This record gives sequence, structure tokens and C-alpha cells, in this order.
Amino acid sequence: MLYVVATPIGNLEDITLRALRVLREVDLIAAEDTRHTRKLLTRYEIDTPLTSYHDGNERTKAASLVKRLEAGEDIALVSDAGTPTISDPGYHLIRAAAEGGVPVTPVPGVSAATAALSVCGLATDRFAFQGFLPAKQGKRRETLRQLQDDDRTLVFYEAPHRIGEALTDMHEILGDRAVLVGRELTKAYEELLRGSLSQVAAALDGTTPRGEFVIVVAGRDEASPVNETMLRAEIAKLLQAGRKANEVAKLMTQTYSLVKRDVYKVVLEVAKRR
Repeated sequence: MLYVVATPIGNLEDITLRALRVLREVDLIAAEDTRHTRKLLTRYEIDTPLTSYHDGNERTKAASLVKRLEAGEDIALVSDAGTPTISDPGYHLIRAAAEGGVPVTPVPGVSAATAALSVCGLATDRFAFQGFLPAKQGKRRETLRQLQDDDRTLVFYEAPHRIGEALTDMHEILGDRAVLVGRELTKAYEELLRGSLSQVAAALDGTTPRGEFVIVVAGRDEASPVNETMLRAEIAKLLQAGRKANEVAKLMTQTYSLVKRDVYKVVLEVAKRR
């Protein structure tokens, strides 16, 4: 049996009794980082052997692990934190095991995405998990453009050195939507920032963000309707940043489902007053 075992994302108490039993009983634990997983095992006095299984070796390592499974061994797959394969390695092993006729079963538990969703205060009956946005701004902005009409709540992971840029791009492309930014969830320095994208981006501006971030953004239907004052303020900000009038009009039209001709008139009025 291949067990896909969720482990804590920070607080080591966030592990199920079943997960602890499975980790004790299997013949081998395939871990993303054996040093990281050993801390969890030490906490609960588990001495099951570990083997490294990560992005760099998962394609080649999967075959040898499947052979051991086919020989009758039980293996647990764990990532550094949370549920394996959710923006973490593992699917090559799971697919190879399933194709080889080896039973695969989940041992569910915590996930940073669902932890953030549970406290976001936004609609969660439908949501879209997007993982990490592209690191390069051009590709990141293109990805966001593809999501601007999605009415589901959107969930992202982001690195600390890109969180400010990501929030700024979201604001410009998605509009000033409601957002929850979770930092270091379940850890000692857990922080939840709520507000609009512009408010949260401003709160983080000038700081040195650290830790793991989860961003939960309202879908299109929950986006706050724009009034003329807000619209003019956003237009002025974009023009001041050097954006062309036609580009600003197009962006505001797409973000707020307005008539481009009318928006363009407002853009020209704002531009004349600058």
C-alpha cells in the first residue's frame, strides 16, 4: 500500500492519530526533505526508515519505490508540510503505483490552502487553487488576466520576496477586490491580513516579508463595485505610473465590466487635470 500522508504545516500538534499510526507501521517513509521530516518523527518517537523523494529525483526514484511496493512493502509519502502533491512532489510516484496495480490511499489532514480558506470570510462553496504564480512579471500578469473573469474565490501561494509585486499586479488586473493574506499559518508568528488588495499591499509596503504566504482573493462576482471616485483615483494612479491612456481605459473596462468608450472619456479628463 502507498499511503499519501498529510503532515503539519507548522504546528506539530496538527497531525491525525491515523497519520501517526501509519507512519509507525509502514516499512519506509518517502520524504521531500528527510531532515525536516525527522523532526516530526522525533517529536512522536517514530523510528521508521526515511528515504529522500523530492523534485530533483522523483522521476528516477519512483520506479525503485514502486518495486518495493510490488514486493509487498508499505510506503508513506510525505512532503515538507501539508498534503503531498499540492504544489509539492509526489504525483509521479502515485501514478506509477496506480498503473502498477498498487493500492494508493490518502491519509488526509492539514493543507495551507484549506487552512486559509477556512478563515478567509469569502465564499468557499467554489474556489480555484492556482498554486504559485509565475515568477516573471509578464507571465504572472498574463496568468492573472486569464483569471479576471473567474467568479470563484482564488487561492495562491507566494514567496516572501514576491508578495508585494504579486499583490500589486492583482490589484491592477483583478481590481481592488477583498483579500486575505495568511503568513506563517499555524506557526508562532502567524499573521492574517484582511482588506482590499490595495490596503493589504500598502500594509506590506516598506516591510521585509518573511515566511510562507497564502493569498485568498474574492472571485469576480464578489469584487466590490467601483464608484466614480474610486475609478478616478485608480486611473490617476495608473497614469502617474506611466501607463498610457488607452491601456488604462482597457484595464478599467476589463476589471469593472464598464463601457470602454465611457471609461476612456474619464481617463482623458483625469489626464488633463494632472
